[in-house]
Amino acid sequence: MHIPNYAYAMIRSALPTVPLSRQVGALDCCLCDKPFENRPPVPLGPTPESGLFGCHPCLTRLVARARRARDAALTQDAERARTESATWLPVRERHLGRLDSARQAAEAVAGLARDGDTEPLQVAWLLVPLESAYASVPEAPEPPTSAEREDSELRDEAFRLDLAMITAREAVAERLAYHLINEAQPEEPEMCEELECLEGCSGRHDSSHIDCGPDAVFEDLAKRGITVEQPEPEPLSPRLAALLGRTEAEERDSLLPDIEEQSPVVLAHFGIDADDTDALVSAAAVGLVVDAWREGPLDVIHAADDGPSDGEIFAQSIDLYRRARAALVAAREDGPEMLLAFVAVASDLDLPWAGGSRFTLRAMSESVAEFVQHVDDRVWFTAEVMREQGWRAGLLHRATSAVFKVPTHFGMPGWPGAVASAMDRLAVLDMSGAPEALTDLAAVEAALVEAPGQLGADALDWVSRQALLG
Repeated sequence: MHIPNYAYAMIRSALPTVPLSRQVGALDCCLCDKPFENRPPVPLGPTPESGLFGCHPCLTRLVARARRARDAALTQDAERARTESATWLPVRERHLGRLDSARQAAEAVAGLARDGDTEPLQVAWLLVPLESAYASVPEAPEPPTSAEREDSELRDEAFRLDLAMITAREAVAERLAYHLINEAQPEEPEMCEELECLEGCSGRHDSSHIDCGPDAVFEDLAKRGITVEQPEPEPLSPRLAALLGRTEAEERDSLLPDIEEQSPVVLAHFGIDADDTDALVSAAAVGLVVDAWREGPLDVIHAADDGPSDGEIFAQSIDLYRRARAALVAAREDGPEMLLAFVAVASDLDLPWAGGSRFTLRAMSESVAEFVQHVDDRVWFTAEVMREQGWRAGLLHRATSAVFKVPTHFGMPGWPGAVASAMDRLAVLDMSGAPEALTDLAAVEAALVEAPGQLGADALDWVSRQALLG
């Protein structure tokens, strides 16, 4: 006879405390004390051969009673769970509502502190009631025993509120700190005309973008008797360390001597008039991308199993050419520091590459640090040439590099001829496995001439595999 697990407790409670010898000897039922006679005894343990024995009718009756007791308990538990849930859910929702309202208020205060349209004193007053609202949010209510003890939504919403409060406090503190600094500044109405201030300006001008450098805070604290150990500076690359170790006279003499005399002759040989500023900037942009981005560590990244394809590198180089060109143009008026805009994109670890690629440098495990340093070093050198010898000298240097290394790259005078040759070869190729973007040859030619990146990384990868552009 099968005895379900839920019936064992009921059966044990019905067993005699001191069994008789006939019950132990499997002659009488230990539950009804009647002889088994022709009824088969059911062993109740501790082993099938020894212990107590019961008859089928008694055990059947006890199992049925246990089943009714179990079902009644389950019904009671379910009813209690429903009652507790009906009480708990509104409490939970109210608490989530308090958390959400306080978080939205904190985000709004942070936004007002940053936008600059709200007066600093009003921003400060907004923080006071915000802190009151935050303090009034009670501790998370305890769920009933029938509910899950770990409520991730309650925990996550409380964490989001804490983060929003930190952001709001930082924004208000920053706004008030610079407000106090600006209020302490003397009035300088003579600067209003230069700065094109609106009518009614107080004569005090915003200082919210002061950058004192990374070491200033340690020096200021030291003056007040507080010593904080400064972090070690990043080591310079060997090339930069050697260059910076030279005297100023040596540096000026050694950067690019005679570039103004020699480079125009070289460029003219490759069809570039050094007096044509637009052509010179284009060639210099190509040279900057090749020297600072394409050469060196990128080859190791390209060769890795998870590295970018030829098409992804092609598409990204086109995008970076346009950014390099814009940075070089800006550097003419605003100084070599404008080249940092190119560095920021070229060495961005999290930026997906152009042409619809999903590749990012962050995904690579090797050579990324060397790659970033390489980009920074090469662009730094161009900026130094511009500072020492002028904007045009920096262009001549990178343009000369471009004509020797990639005379037929996009942006160079040889590019239209390279595209024409590629289209002649493309016209006779089997295009059955080519991407759809290469179906219309007239559109492909127009895209290659004006904006190859529009074809997408996959199409450019196919073109690269065919070696159509050299």
